[in-house]
Amino acid sequence: MAPPQKPTDKAVAPRPQAFYAPLPSRQSVVPLARPLVESLAGDASLSSLLARVRASQARLDALADVLPGLLRQHLRAGPLDDDGWTILAANSAVASKLRHLLPTLAETLVAKGWQATSIRVKVQSTQLPSGK
Repeated sequence: MAPPQKPTDKAVAPRPQAFYAPLPSRQSVVPLARPLVESLAGDASLSSLLARVRASQARLDALADVLPGLLRQHLRAGPLDDDGWTILAANSAVASKLRHLLPTLAETLVAKGWQATSIRVKVQSTQLPSGK
């Protein structure tokens, strides 16, 4: 049997490597995305929608010291329109408790400088509609 050969100092040819040429640069056909708030603020009719959404959230934030902590976690600011303001409750139990607090909530909003409007409480469904 022949002994194994030792590597020599001869230059070994490098193995061929795959060559991937970069794709030629071209203009993107997809426009750059803009933040939703920026898009809403840029359009006259949508900017009023943005103002109502912010006012609705500000009303709910103004009630933070009146609402019990656990109850507050299950509420969302709803639509604000000419007829009043809606608070969205996670379930019927939360909505029922909130309805008991409506006089206190209305007084608190007026005391904090908000215009007196009716407050509606609605249960927000989190279930997807069935395909039946």
